[in-house]
Amino acid sequence: MPKSPRSQPNTVRNIDMLTFPGVQLLDVTGPFQVFASANDAVEAAGGARPYRIRLMAQDGGGVTSTAGVGLATVPLSRREEVVDTLIVPGGSGVEAVAANPAMIDWLQQRASVARRVASVCTGAFVLATAGILDGRRATTHWRFAARLAQRFPAIRVEPDPIFLCDGSVWTSAGVTAGIDLALALVEADLGRSVALAVARYLVVFLKRPGGQAQFSAALALQAAEDKFGALHDWINDHLAVELSLTVLAEQAGMSERSFSRHYAEATGQTPARAVERLRVEAARQMLCESRVPFKRVAQRCGFGSEETMRRSFLRLLAVTPQDYRSRFTI
Repeated sequence: MPKSPRSQPNTVRNIDMLTFPGVQLLDVTGPFQVFASANDAVEAAGGARPYRIRLMAQDGGGVTSTAGVGLATVPLSRREEVVDTLIVPGGSGVEAVAANPAMIDWLQQRASVARRVASVCTGAFVLATAGILDGRRATTHWRFAARLAQRFPAIRVEPDPIFLCDGSVWTSAGVTAGIDLALALVEADLGRSVALAVARYLVVFLKRPGGQAQFSAALALQAAEDKFGALHDWINDHLAVELSLTVLAEQAGMSERSFSRHYAEATGQTPARAVERLRVEAARQMLCESRVPFKRVAQRCGFGSEETMRRSFLRLLAVTPQDYRSRFTI
């Protein structure tokens, strides 16, 4: 993961976070608390507080989050004001922000002078509208990744990571992933020991053992249940057999070409990736709920070999089956 330059001693970094009506509360308060705790950790060690954190809104005065909690804000920063890190959170209000030319102009100007820019969750749609993500790798909440890729084809959307860094632009997955992102920014600025101290205080992982693909694969496919629910049930009952495109298309009663197109439109992923996710999901449950040997788990879930299962776990969860069992078995 590329890292930003370390902060110099006694340098105060302005962390400006855009807020708006309908902002997701934890998208804001999660990263805010990470930076606030980093200030406390550095100050406790005898240093100067490294961050100045500001919540900004177009009109100042305050906004109401999706949770109904009000947030005190200051007006948007002026062109001459220094900004180190600009963060755009997500929430139901992002569409209104993206459709507001004045907000997009402000964001483009501020991003052009900031050392780095970041988004949390669906805040990526605002960065995308401003053109900040063009030609870059980016992520967002898994539920909206396909929509981001469809609306902004110039972005290389990756749905699985918790967060991504491409040059000076950082993007993160949904909601609590903003905490992971902020911890990574603190580590890049102040070093691992400070970031670890913050993570310990907040009782979270410094580096979470996996990506957002650790949510249930079945949950990820629920959006397509009306059209492909019966197929998913059939796949789960036949994980150990060959599940080629030909087999799946025949089971769905479609041609291979038509099936591939309609399935991708409904789920945002290819049939092969969906089968892999469902196999990993089944293996996860078996690893947690039994002491079945790894080789047997791989066979029952259709991987064929332990090595194939290991590669799928690393690709989708960023942990090995052995590590997964050790972490999540009671």
